[in-house]
Amino acid sequence: MDPVLTQLGLAPSDRVVIFHADDVGMCHGTNVAFLELSQRGLISCGSVMVPCPWFLETAALARDHPELDLGVHLTLTSEWKYYRWGPISTRDRASGLIDAEGYFYHRTHQAAEHLNLKAVEAEFRAQIETALAAGIDVTHLDTHMGVALIPGAMEIYARLGIEYRLPVLDPRQIDIFKTALGIPNLDLSIHQALIARLENLGMPIVDHFFISPAVPSAECNAAYRAMVADIPAGLTFISLHPNAPGDIEAINPARGFFRVDEYNLLQDSSFRDYVASQNIQLIGYRRLRDLFRANLDTQPSERKGG
Repeated sequence: MDPVLTQLGLAPSDRVVIFHADDVGMCHGTNVAFLELSQRGLISCGSVMVPCPWFLETAALARDHPELDLGVHLTLTSEWKYYRWGPISTRDRASGLIDAEGYFYHRTHQAAEHLNLKAVEAEFRAQIETALAAGIDVTHLDTHMGVALIPGAMEIYARLGIEYRLPVLDPRQIDIFKTALGIPNLDLSIHQALIARLENLGMPIVDHFFISPAVPSAECNAAYRAMVADIPAGLTFISLHPNAPGDIEAINPARGFFRVDEYNLLQDSSFRDYVASQNIQLIGYRRLRDLFRANLDTQPSERKGG
């Protein structure tokens, strides 16, 4: 039995879905897409990349639209060739966070190779605190390119979730998450122990993880419909990457098209009607955060300390 669904008054057989916009604040187009699609009702929440150039616009949107359900997309990588960002907690190369060009490393495995746990915790904490100080009602923590689940960082990620009373994304079924995001050397036994620990504290745990199909434009509609049709029973997190046109095409000329295709598809009324016909229930992270906090408040004090 899924304890999250039961506590929410749902059945374990229900198909409950988080349509999540990743990479909010990465560029202006991500902010446009997140606001528009949230207002249209298909995107249920998203998460912001605090170190990125368009974070300030995201924060302004969140203040102007407090109904937006927005978490922090904890970031230690900067994947594009020319459009880069780096840590906000330090500029010291000895931190292990900064590559030869002065930015975060491009890939998750590179970040793992230079991991400095003290620096990672300071950077994660700085990103959370910056989002809170900017007036964002942070609803959850998740992780850009899986960096928070690399060995060593995973414990920090969980501890910060407990400290800030925010649910963290750590899917029970980790295979797609691990493969899609290229997380190196993920110890499944540590992952399972962490899930058990967080669940014991009343943190809602996502059962399944899907990600944007990123297919050629001609295959977009069919691929996303197939993804929705395959959603199983339980709580499913779908990692989406919608981007309004105008900037992503220059940032990533070879692959940016799929983010614009996704943005267009999620606005299409026929696709929204298709999702509505699939007997799935959409949920955001604010409801899960509130459930987690209620659960924490009923825990004995010795179990709250993590």
